[in-house]
Amino acid sequence: MTIKKNARARVANLATMLALTLLVGCTSIPTMVPDMAMQQAHPVKLNGANGELSAKQSKAIIAKLQKNGDDTNIFDKHLALEAEIVGSPLVVGNKVELLIDGPTTYDAMFAAIESAKDHINMETFIIEDDEIGQRFAKALIAKQASGVQVNLIYDSVGSISTPTTFFDALKASGINVLEYNPINPLVTRKGWQVNQRDHRKLLIVDGQIAFVGGINISSVYSSGSFGRSKTTKNKQPWRDTHLRMEGPVVSEFQKLFMTTWSQQKGQTLAVKNYFPDYPVKGSEVVRAIGSSPDEPYSQIYSTLISAINSAETQVFITNAYFVPDPKLLTALKEAVQRGVDVRLLLPEKTDSTMVFYASRSYYDELLTANVKIYERQDALLHAKTAMIDGVWSTIGSTNLDWRSFTNNQEINAVVLGQGFGTQMQSMFEKDLESSTLITLESWRSRSIAARIKERAARLWARFL
Repeated sequence: MTIKKNARARVANLATMLALTLLVGCTSIPTMVPDMAMQQAHPVKLNGANGELSAKQSKAIIAKLQKNGDDTNIFDKHLALEAEIVGSPLVVGNKVELLIDGPTTYDAMFAAIESAKDHINMETFIIEDDEIGQRFAKALIAKQASGVQVNLIYDSVGSISTPTTFFDALKASGINVLEYNPINPLVTRKGWQVNQRDHRKLLIVDGQIAFVGGINISSVYSSGSFGRSKTTKNKQPWRDTHLRMEGPVVSEFQKLFMTTWSQQKGQTLAVKNYFPDYPVKGSEVVRAIGSSPDEPYSQIYSTLISAINSAETQVFITNAYFVPDPKLLTALKEAVQRGVDVRLLLPEKTDSTMVFYASRSYYDELLTANVKIYERQDALLHAKTAMIDGVWSTIGSTNLDWRSFTNNQEINAVVLGQGFGTQMQSMFEKDLESSTLITLESWRSRSIAARIKERAARLWARFL
C-alpha cells in the first residue's frame, strides 16, 4: 500500500511539474535587452569624490583612456549607451585589486573585516556552516561585540542547507540578519516570489572598501586552482575571481545594498556613517551595476551585449554557466564576422549537470561561426568575467544564463582602462594554459549519448 501511495505521489508531482512547464512555456519570452536603437547617446559624464565632473574634465579623462587603448568603439559608442541603460555613474579615483580564487579573496576579506571601525554590510547567495562559514561568523561576531554594526543579507534558497542555529548565533550577538525572499511560507513577505533569488556577492567595510565577484562563503573555495591544487577523487579546487575596490565608487555599491535591505523590509539600520567622505584612492574608472528581476531588463546583460557589439579586436569571456539567448549568440557571431577574436572559457566539469549539457548544446553553432571555445581543466570553473578590446572589463556574480538574466539579483563592477585590462588578459591567458581548445572536428565526433543529453537539456534552457 505504501509503495502504491508513493508511486501515486510521484505521478502527481510529475503532472504538476509538466503543467507548470507548459504554463511557463506558453508565456512570452522576457525582455532582457532594451531597444538599443531607441537609446539616445549623450556625452559621457564621470563622477569623482565630490560629485559630477565638468564636461571638460570628463572628456579629458575619456580621451586619455582612449589614447592608451587599442582600436575600439567602446569609448566612442558604447559608454554613452551604457550610461543610458544603467543609470549609475562612471566614477574616477578608485583603486582596484584583482583577486584570484578563494584563499586570496578570503585573506583580503578577513583583513578588511578586522580593520572595520564603523560598520560591515554583507550580501551573499551562499553562506555555509562549514570551516569557512564559521571563520566568517566568528570574525563578524567579534566585530559586532567591539561596537561595529554588522548587517547581513543571505539568500533563502542559496543557503538552504545552512541550519537556523548558524543564523541564530549571529542574531544573538546583535548582528542584523535578513533572509532574502524566505522559502518558508510562514515568514514570506508581500510581493514574495520563490523564483526570484539574490545571487549577489557583496562585502562593504566602513563604506570605504567593497568586494564584488563570484565567490560565496563556502569551504569549496579553500584551495586555489593553480599550482599544486589539483583534482582528486574526493576534492576538486574551484576557480573563481573577485575584486577589491577602494574609492568613491564604493558609495554606488552601498546604495545597491541599502536598496535591497529596504525592499526586503529589513529592520531599521543603526545610525552609522554609511556614506563617508571618499578620498581619491587611485586612478581607475569604475561603474557599479546591479540588476534586479523587478526591472524591465537586465542592466548587466544589456551592458555586455552593447560592449560586444562595440568590440573591434577581442572579446574574452569566462563564465561558469553559459546558456545564451539569441541576442548573445548573434552578438558573438557578428563580432567574429567583424574580425574580432572571440574566445569563451567554459567549465570542463560543473556542479550543475543540466546547465552543463544545455551549454554544450550551443557549441556546434558557435564553433561553426569560428568562435573559439576552451574548457578549463583540473578545477571547477565558477568565475564570471569579461574583457573587451583590452579596455573594458567586468567582474561580478552574473552568469550568462536565463536565470541570471531574468530571475536573479546580480551585481558587477565595470572597470575601464588598459592597465586593468592587461591584468585581465594575463589572468585569461593563464587559465588557457590549463584549458583544452575544442575544435569543430573533435566536437562532432562526440558520443550519441552526449548528443541526446544536450538536446534534452536544451529544452529546459529558459528555466536554468
